[in-house]
Amino acid sequence: MPRLVSISDASGWTERLKDAAGVALIALLLGIPMIGLTTADQGGALEVLTRWPLLGAFVAVVFCGRLLLRYLLDLLKRRRQTRERQQGEVTAVTMKRVWLDGRVLSAIGWLVLGVALVLPVVFSDNRYVVDIATTVLIYVMLGWGLNVVVGLAGLLDMGHAAFYAVGAYAYALLATRFGWGFWEALPVAGLIATVFGLAIGWPSLRLRGDYLAIVTLGFGEIIRVVLVNWTDFSGGPNGISQIPRPNFFGLPFSPSGDRPTFASFFGLEFSPMHRIIFLYYVILMLSLLTNALVARLRRLPIGRAWEAMREDEIACKALGMDVTKIKLSAFALGAMLGGVAGVFFAARQGFISPESFTFNESAIILAIVVLGGMGSQLGVVLASLVLVLIPEIGRDFSEYRMLLFGTAMILIMIWRPAGILSHREPTLRHAAAGGEHA
Repeated sequence: MPRLVSISDASGWTERLKDAAGVALIALLLGIPMIGLTTADQGGALEVLTRWPLLGAFVAVVFCGRLLLRYLLDLLKRRRQTRERQQGEVTAVTMKRVWLDGRVLSAIGWLVLGVALVLPVVFSDNRYVVDIATTVLIYVMLGWGLNVVVGLAGLLDMGHAAFYAVGAYAYALLATRFGWGFWEALPVAGLIATVFGLAIGWPSLRLRGDYLAIVTLGFGEIIRVVLVNWTDFSGGPNGISQIPRPNFFGLPFSPSGDRPTFASFFGLEFSPMHRIIFLYYVILMLSLLTNALVARLRRLPIGRAWEAMREDEIACKALGMDVTKIKLSAFALGAMLGGVAGVFFAARQGFISPESFTFNESAIILAIVVLGGMGSQLGVVLASLVLVLIPEIGRDFSEYRMLLFGTAMILIMIWRPAGILSHREPTLRHAAAGGEHA
């Protein structure tokens, strides 16, 4: 006997069709200039050509894909609700699931660390892979720095690239004009970036939400415009070149006169990969130190104060907490970590210019924090992998590269609206009387 379709099922399909039609309409509007229209040289004149069949196929795929996605999500939601009704909301079961999730995330974290440690050894003859991995680690460090401000303290910062630029230019100027080495300039440049973090944090203490985002966005643009126009100080649009790269405890990687090099000291054949791999391990070490510092601070009173202020700033004030110092500490720490990442970026590239620190960089770093999951350290790593690897994979599809990038971000936001890792381990656990965690 055929099963009758209930009213709720019909209503559900109506909502799914409306949603899929809305997404298809957005795809149509975005696809007309990027897919439906193209230019071609016709006898020396530029002519606009149309590709409506390709555009129609794209919109149809988006419509069907969105419809299927909504159906699967609704099916999973219905099954989860049925399972919860059958099992009941038992606190002990819920805490056990959280504990297991925490163990799984910890195992994933150790696996990612193991892969990171052996990657340069496995790909020692592939510079492209090591360079991409180094770029991922730079964004991981930047994401962890911004995660303190946005994920833990709940302060929307859209100008993090400014602190990135401050650290990079501080090292470049100290190295080229005063002859400072990488390790000498690293803490000083981080301290300079901290001062800038306090400078932006102090006048914006009374702001929150969108208003704070506008102020930090303006601060980032001010830094970029100053770097572009103050030619005598920063080199203007031409930037600063010939920035010294770090060496291995005084041993250069490239031959320079009669001085022993890294290869000759260890009896190795010279290879430019030695410097690439060394720089990879330097940023890996800095990233691990950053993770350890943030994880430790989260368990201290200042870290708990950040999270309390993120949840309810008014309640914090009512309890007598100094919200001013809490905000300043978050801005200062985030700025310092961004500045340290900037020092490494300048040392790795050997050349910097204001074009490397535009608003697009701030947007990517903020997207890493949001897509990874607010406050999740491992989520930042996974989001960095996604946002760095997708554009690289799309290089073979240069015409559709940004379209693929945007589509991937939209799919992630639909699939995981709270971030890739919306769940994270609590900073502290309360031990119940029975010895179990509560």
